[in-house]
Amino acid sequence: MTVLQVADLRFGYAGDTLFEGVTFSLALGERAALVAPNGAGKSTLLRLVMKEIEPDQGTTLIKKETSVGYYRQSHEIEAKGTVLEAFLSSFGDVLGLREQLSAAQHDAASGEETSLAHLAHVTDLYHLARGDELEREVSMLAQRLGFAQTDLDRPVASLSGGERGRLTLGVILAQKPDLLLLDEPTNHLDLDTIAWLESFLIGYRGAILVVSHDRAFLDNVCPNTMELGSRGVRIYPLKYSEYAIARAEDLARERALLERQQSFIDKTQDFIRKNIAGQKTKQAQSRRKMLDKLERVERPEDVWAVAERVAFRFAPALRSGDIVMDAERVGANRGGRVLFDDVEILIRRGERIGIVGPNGSGKTTLLNIFAGRAPEGDRGRIKRGTNLQDGYFDQHLGEVDPKNTAVEEIRRVRADFTVEKSREYLARFRFWGDDPLRVVSGYSGGERSRLALAKLLLEPRNLLFLDEPTNHLDIPAAEILEEALVSGFDGTVLFVSHDRRFLENVATRIVSVRDGKLEIFVGGYRDFAAAHAPKTPPPKDDPGKPPKGGEQSRQKAGAESPRRGKSMPPPAQEIADGKKKYDQERQQQRDKEKSKRRVAELENSIALAETELGMLREKLKEDPGGDWARVAEMAGREQELAKKVDTMVAEWTKVSEAVE
Repeated sequence: MTVLQVADLRFGYAGDTLFEGVTFSLALGERAALVAPNGAGKSTLLRLVMKEIEPDQGTTLIKKETSVGYYRQSHEIEAKGTVLEAFLSSFGDVLGLREQLSAAQHDAASGEETSLAHLAHVTDLYHLARGDELEREVSMLAQRLGFAQTDLDRPVASLSGGERGRLTLGVILAQKPDLLLLDEPTNHLDLDTIAWLESFLIGYRGAILVVSHDRAFLDNVCPNTMELGSRGVRIYPLKYSEYAIARAEDLARERALLERQQSFIDKTQDFIRKNIAGQKTKQAQSRRKMLDKLERVERPEDVWAVAERVAFRFAPALRSGDIVMDAERVGANRGGRVLFDDVEILIRRGERIGIVGPNGSGKTTLLNIFAGRAPEGDRGRIKRGTNLQDGYFDQHLGEVDPKNTAVEEIRRVRADFTVEKSREYLARFRFWGDDPLRVVSGYSGGERSRLALAKLLLEPRNLLFLDEPTNHLDIPAAEILEEALVSGFDGTVLFVSHDRRFLENVATRIVSVRDGKLEIFVGGYRDFAAAHAPKTPPPKDDPGKPPKGGEQSRQKAGAESPRRGKSMPPPAQEIADGKKKYDQERQQQRDKEKSKRRVAELENSIALAETELGMLREKLKEDPGGDWARVAEMAGREQELAKKVDTMVAEWTKVSEAVE
């Protein structure tokens, strides 16, 4: 059942169109990723769906009686009441009864008969409204999002920004809406919570539209990808990593088609120029009319092209010593709790060490100790190597003054830079036009992150401390930073991150901080994750077999149930259970046969479609002879057929695995 329809949507600011022609729909059970660079209008599109702003053209329609949950990047939850009350805030009746119950319990302390009777009445109402059950569900949800049982009574006003973000997400998930709009839901989550959220969303019954820069999260949650461009959306029935490959192939094919048409146009125009006044005037005039009627192939839009124009290049630095740091008996406490103790680690030149762990475990504290930023009271000794030129990236972007312009921030580090030189440098980080002269307080999170990295890279560095460097970067910027750290930086890097793809591509060693202990893992993040994946529980003993343990166990089992002779008929329940088991097995066999038939059908359909696809692609390589309308029609059919094949292959894989 379709719950969201968006048709021919257009929106812009101050006369400049941000996007137009946006059309798509979502049905219950569908999960789609909305992807595009920062500034393309993803969050704006979600706001249009929620009717917080009006479009310049087009419509957004949410099916009547559809419940909607909208998680924004900016957390706007009211700073009143307790955490539990915030979780229950969407359930007005239950929350009201809970307040009545609390008041009735207070009054009943007097022991008066009327107060006790009122308490019993309110308690019954609370049970009938499923208040106890709802509180249990909410408590479990809160625990999954990193809130301890004791946190439920904390005032919302006492929460940090990250905790408020997780609370806001929990309040929305607790509602179980039919349509879920999530704008960067993983920004304040640790790896454990992200993994839980993925499993929660995969099993979600409603429709989900996700905006995220977390590539691993998108791959695991969304089987469909929608690319937002200025001329509409491209919809791919593929997860993000597969979409990136298919999109590149589509763009290459469309560019080749454009080049072939342009070549044909150039040759035709050359013929017209040479013959318009000669003996072949009529032919030239005929070809001119043909060109006038020709349907021009539109230049394909590469929405990521501008975003990929970021240059994270490191200034040449001194070569550090082979031993960069030697930590001995390092430890830290916070709030009366031991974060880690007696840590000893030797860090060598060229290592890239990723620090991982749950929120609050002490990752940033450990990074600060290594960077020499730890407060008094932390324990241990850090021996630093020779020729170290270190730099620090703060996830809270405290190194960037919001009152300054970007140019002023650059000149704070390099006073020798002129305004023009500063603007040239900032252009490498996607600050063009008047952007470098804007006040930083008006920048988005992604823009501030790029500015902080621009400042960090201004001076020679051979040791970097990075605290969540990809938190606000879009996908191309994160990928370019990965490439720069791996291929363009020969120094040493210590970084905290919850971006699994970034960890996989950058880290050469993993330090895990958890439950007051620290583990050093030699190897990359993929190996670390595989080594720490939950083990599959051993299969349980068949309940129909006698318990293990020899004759004694068999005698004990026999003593606990009456012995039946061969002539004694089985009880009715046993007959019913046997029939039920037989029916289940029959149904499973029928389902398996049905799946086998579907596999065969899909194999035939895929073979036919691929044959047609191959023929179409061969025809597209031929000279069109000026019939560009036919070429455009074939190209559209080819794209449609390619996506159909991808969908059928995905279904074939899923059904085949189920059969096996």
